[in-house]
Amino acid sequence: MNKKTAIIGAVAAVLIVSGCAGVGNKSNSSTSASTSNTTTSNTSADGQKSTDATSTPSTTNTTSTTGTQQTTPAQPSQPTATTSQQQALKKAKQYLGYTAFSHDGLIEQLEYEGFSTEDATWAADNCGADWNSQAAKKAKQYLDYSAFSHDGLVDQLEYEGFTPEQAEYGTAQVGL
Repeated sequence: MNKKTAIIGAVAAVLIVSGCAGVGNKSNSSTSASTSNTTTSNTSADGQKSTDATSTPSTTNTTSTTGTQQTTPAQPSQPTATTSQQQALKKAKQYLGYTAFSHDGLIEQLEYEGFSTEDATWAADNCGADWNSQAAKKAKQYLDYSAFSHDGLVDQLEYEGFTPEQAEYGTAQVGL
């Protein structure tokens, strides 16, 4: 590889990493951003034709100096969590690690621990919990120490803060 190719490759890499997909160079490579429902086709150096169909405007397609297609999904911007939000999230994950909670029940528990409503809500929203799965786990926990009818278990799960749909799901998962 000669110096000019190395420099062009380095510039292309910097442009790709920095997100400057619209800026080109003097070589024969092309750079294009895909938009909703567009298809781009490129022929690679070995003569293989590749087609990339995208359905979202958040994907950027670029062609490097070698002619191969690289797809880099745009990352959604997430606000940085405050220290208190990070701590609430850590506590939420600790709780979910050993017992089941509804979304609202987790918020209430975090508030009981002294977290603000805003931080507790942020943690519950960002902890990655599957609330249907949490309802099923809580239903199993209840049946492990007491007997319930279908309606009684649904009512208990709703009392714990699960939505009616989550309560029904959890109850069905334990066979009631």
